[in-house]
Amino acid sequence: MSFATLLEIITVLLSLTFLILLIRENIWCWLFGIISSAISIYLFYTTKLYSESILYFFYVLFGIYGWYVWANPKSGKEVAISKFGTNKHLLVIGIGILSAILLGYFFKNYTDANKSFVDAHTTVFSFIATYLEAHKYLYAWIYWLILNGVSIWLYYTQGLQIYGGLMVVYFVMSGVGFWNWQKKYLEAKVIK
Repeated sequence: MSFATLLEIITVLLSLTFLILLIRENIWCWLFGIISSAISIYLFYTTKLYSESILYFFYVLFGIYGWYVWANPKSGKEVAISKFGTNKHLLVIGIGILSAILLGYFFKNYTDANKSFVDAHTTVFSFIATYLEAHKYLYAWIYWLILNGVSIWLYYTQGLQIYGGLMVVYFVMSGVGFWNWQKKYLEAKVIK
């Protein structure tokens, strides 16, 4: 087993722990996310998925931010699961697509990156979905369902079979996360 494969297995186990704890709304999810993301930066850089390397650097920073938000809610109470409207989603999607096109163009024309535009789209929308999950927006899980589905293909085509397998699990678990958070959201609405 190569060193890269061993690192990939370790990051997958840490990432699965992150996801399970996130679904359960356990603040320790952020620590596992930070560690797995830090290791992933190296792995994606060596496979020339530069946008993914940037994304995982962002995950390290956002892990710290998510931990802070969950530990220090402004209201003094736990951060509640919430939603926002269609217009905001359309704005977020529009900004995401434009940003991904610009990032993909840069990597396509100025680096030796592989699958520049797909990589850029999964990266930019992962930034968005991560922000949404840190603030416990329910539809972050829908973004993740789409992103994980595309990432399955992206990782397998780059020879990252273990990460591709992780994305299959993430895809399924994103559905579980959506169902779980939606149930809690609806229960909180009934209590109010």
